[in-house]
Amino acid sequence: MSGIRLSIRVWDLPIRLFHWSLVVLLVLAWVSQLEFWMRLHFFVGYAILTLLLFRVAWGFVGSDTGRFRRFLTTPLGGLRHLARFARREPDTQIGHNAAGGWMVLVLLGALGVETVSGLFTRDDDVTEGPFAHALGAGTDTASRIHEVCWTAVWAAVVLHVLAILAYWLVKRHNLLRPMITGKKRLPAATRPPRMASSALALLILVGAAALVSALVGAFGAASY
Repeated sequence: MSGIRLSIRVWDLPIRLFHWSLVVLLVLAWVSQLEFWMRLHFFVGYAILTLLLFRVAWGFVGSDTGRFRRFLTTPLGGLRHLARFARREPDTQIGHNAAGGWMVLVLLGALGVETVSGLFTRDDDVTEGPFAHALGAGTDTASRIHEVCWTAVWAAVVLHVLAILAYWLVKRHNLLRPMITGKKRLPAATRPPRMASSALALLILVGAAALVSALVGAFGAASY
């Protein structure tokens, strides 16, 4: 009986939509920056900021696997997990593992700095963020932070993808499928995580969008 594994829901729909929406928005941010489609670039930034505000709130009131206190351990705990990486063990992890939890925090932090700094940027007086006029000469610093952090964001994304591949090749753990289907085959004795209401998630998302819209509107729209 101990070898029986059942399909258990580990990721709720809001987390999965957040994840894949962020993937699409990051690609759009990259393309719009390359093509200098700045109007689109700013709106993508507003959308990413909205998602980040939602994710932070969901990290406190959302489903068990999405809550920070459920997957964040001490840095030492993350290092201990990585030290056992080469071991071929059955996958019994319900949500983020100890190292993955810190990767989530790094990604959210980098994206937060990237989007907020973008609100204060100015590009040769041709393009400026909605908060640029409030910062004055400090826009040069904000622009440098925005540029450096963009590289950091993509470095974290590449590391995230490589980690997923490494878990598949070394440990035979498929971390991608559960983020698509929401379900994972786990030992039958596993206690399913509590799932929060999707209606609550929608309410939080609408609130986050309203907050971003109000802030941008209060300080004036970006100029292109």
